[in-house]
Amino acid sequence: MEFKEIVESRYATKEFDGHKVDEKTFNELLELVRLAPSSYNLQPWKIRVVSDEATKKALSPFAYDQKQISSCSHLLVFCADTDVGGLIDGLTKQMAESGAPAESVKGLKEMLTGFSTSLNEEQKLAWAQRQVYLALGNCLNGAKSLGLDSCPMEGFDPAGFAKTLNLPKNLVPTVLCPIGYAADTPKPKQRFPLKEILA
Repeated sequence: MEFKEIVESRYATKEFDGHKVDEKTFNELLELVRLAPSSYNLQPWKIRVVSDEATKKALSPFAYDQKQISSCSHLLVFCADTDVGGLIDGLTKQMAESGAPAESVKGLKEMLTGFSTSLNEEQKLAWAQRQVYLALGNCLNGAKSLGLDSCPMEGFDPAGFAKTLNLPKNLVPTVLCPIGYAADTPKPKQRFPLKEILA
């Protein structure tokens, strides 16, 4: 499928048919998400994948019982990771293990540490959440490229999700993306004309 066709045909699916996405295809999708860009290549996100019916049922009230949650094959809970220091350690360790020059690794770590310490906790969260949406973009278009349907969702209670999924404090649920096969029919795309989105 050409990229133009992907973005033209992708839409926010409101109900899925309940069929399970096979493991191979789903793992291909996760790999596309993994390759998403991020600021400083820190990838400040973690994704909790929910596919069992019991957990989806427990989460549904915290998403206002929207049908996407109960009918999807897999629910991806994109979480912003505010442990920037840990991410810096992980990235620089990976670079060192892959053979990057020690001086380059040291310089990058110092620069990133300076960036991290310049942010308060609220700013760290805001920064991480902006990066989450880059991963979400790969997920939405990647799903369509694999013949899957999806729906970006901000209409949920992050605190309820965090408690139900027993997430650590540094992982903040930011956006949901149920994945599966559509049971509804897309409406014609409604977008502002090009001249209205150019400033």
